[in-house]
Amino acid sequence: MNKIFCSNFLFITLIWSSSLVFGQEDTKTVVFSDSEKAKIDNLFKDYIAKGWIKSITANIAVDGKTVYNKAFGNNLNRPAKTDDILRIASQTKAVTCTAVMILFDEGKFALEDPISKYIPAFKNPKVLDKFNPADSSYTTKPANHEITIRELMTHTSGLGYAQIGSPEMNAIYAKAGIEAGFVINKKLLETEINKLARLPLASQPGERWQYSLGIDVLGRLVEVASGFNLDVFFKERIFQPLGMSDTYFALPRAKVNRLATVYTEDPKSHTVKPWKDGAFPGATINYPLNGNGYFAGGAGLVSTSQDYGIFLQMLLNRGTFNGKRILSENSVRLMIRNQIGSIPFTDNTFGLGFEVVTEKSSKKTGQSAGSFGWGGFFGSTYWVDPKKKIVAQIYVQQWPFSHGEIAEKFKSIIYNGVK
Repeated sequence: MNKIFCSNFLFITLIWSSSLVFGQEDTKTVVFSDSEKAKIDNLFKDYIAKGWIKSITANIAVDGKTVYNKAFGNNLNRPAKTDDILRIASQTKAVTCTAVMILFDEGKFALEDPISKYIPAFKNPKVLDKFNPADSSYTTKPANHEITIRELMTHTSGLGYAQIGSPEMNAIYAKAGIEAGFVINKKLLETEINKLARLPLASQPGERWQYSLGIDVLGRLVEVASGFNLDVFFKERIFQPLGMSDTYFALPRAKVNRLATVYTEDPKSHTVKPWKDGAFPGATINYPLNGNGYFAGGAGLVSTSQDYGIFLQMLLNRGTFNGKRILSENSVRLMIRNQIGSIPFTDNTFGLGFEVVTEKSSKKTGQSAGSFGWGGFFGSTYWVDPKKKIVAQIYVQQWPFSHGEIAEKFKSIIYNGVK
């Protein structure tokens, strides 16, 4: 997994056992005093004063009540605001996995079904055998089994990730025109996923955890199983029922003035400056505005911290929010339970779309075992702690981001508030 990407991205968390999530309650409560809120304020102001970041947005809710919601710093032409619309990048993945589980609840498929049952181009997958870096040619060998829906959701399908994966897979995907989601030109999810299906896997399905385009494939599965484009399904089955009125693939013109500025670091001086396309090869930050028509299940959404907080609160509430049920309790349990067995994955494990915090990791961070979350390419992270009923989010809107430790410091302040 790409180390630079992970440094921005893996500030995250997930599960250990369903008894922790849906069973015993912690006798301790989370209390945020004014002094603890001031510590968070000072942390953010310090990073801005040192020039390490230009802006930051954070949102914390405890037991369904917002206890911290602030923005610091500046966008290019105005101060940062708490209702800024943010590029949430891979935080899209949790929404796509939720859409998959909505259809699972409806009996549209089983998690052990081969994806080729619904996207025939994936039939008889091949695995990369030998690769020639001179011209990106390669040989393959047969996969030992068909890729399953569960393997796609857990990043154990054998697929790689365009632009941020291994050198071999980056080259193979680039030659085929496969991109990671921040696309410049018009594309269709159906066309791109069928193209991806014909390329070799990086490893045997079920063999190891490898961050991948598997969630983009699941976005296409949602389209096939539901009969709706992914943007329509998200809107009608998730965003509208939850009241998420600021979450989109394509941002309406009337809301463009609320779109946050994305920053980047100079590769030599690390000076933070506004992003210009070319900062990351083959990617644009204009994807919410350029009408590309590409609904990337792994990376394409913009949202606000308030909207995404509602989505996370729904998961904390075991599938409901404001009387609207989005998922069954059983599906939420499955999503936040270890789904990769003994496959190595840091000190934590992985569920259906989320990293899950284990007892071992909990002892190091103070975060409850059973907490779950992930993050985004532009320096964002979120987690949900079902035991302490915490939903926390932090957004920097920057890549590269050399000071990703800010998320761990933010986390430490929160857990020092446990009384």
